[in-house]
Amino acid sequence: MRSPQEIKSVVEARLKKYISRDRTGIRRAMLKLFLRLKSLTIAQIFEELNKRFVISYHSVAAMVGIIASRLGILHVIREKDGTCSIYQLKEQYVEMVRGAVAG
Repeated sequence: MRSPQEIKSVVEARLKKYISRDRTGIRRAMLKLFLRLKSLTIAQIFEELNKRFVISYHSVAAMVGIIASRLGILHVIREKDGTCSIYQLKEQYVEMVRGAVAG
């Protein structure tokens, strides 16, 4: 079993790799949204990103899914009726993300 420090190192490496493949700046912009607004739905993220980028709703949903599952830095709150989920950046990763998007 991995220690909390090992987990943090793995997440940081994955985050850096994820951002390094960002040719358009959209991934960095999405992470900045989470730093600024804290809680977001897919629709809200799409609305914000669509102002600056040409992107589909499906693409936004896929990126959020990757960030939530592969990187593990998002907390998902599901509505009782199942209509929409709210995504939040986990508190323990805020500084890590802030450093990654700044660099």
